[in-house]
Amino acid sequence: MVFRGPRRVGRPGLLGTVARTAVITGTARATSNAMNRRAADKQADEQERIDQAAQQQYAEQQAAQQQAAPPPPAPAGGDDLVSRLQELARLKEAGVLTDDEFAAAKAKLLGS
Repeated sequence: MVFRGPRRVGRPGLLGTVARTAVITGTARATSNAMNRRAADKQADEQERIDQAAQQQYAEQQAAQQQAAPPPPAPAGGDDLVSRLQELARLKEAGVLTDDEFAAAKAKLLGS
């Protein structure tokens, strides 16, 4: 057995203090990294859930807009033409338009 001197009692030496500090620092860093990684994973999961909900909502809105799309406009020769011709006839009967003016306006409406 080799005698190495009396065992130190009380405070640790400089090397012991440095070693203890390194262990504490390493443990704290590992714990912090684990907590940050867990928080980032939770945030990514939450963002993915939000994105999926937004995509679903957008798809539902698009489907609703397609279903509620207004009907195409009536062809140019529909009720609008009839009402214009009736208006022209009323103006002719009231004496506002002459026969020639009425004929010209009617031809213009009918596209002839």
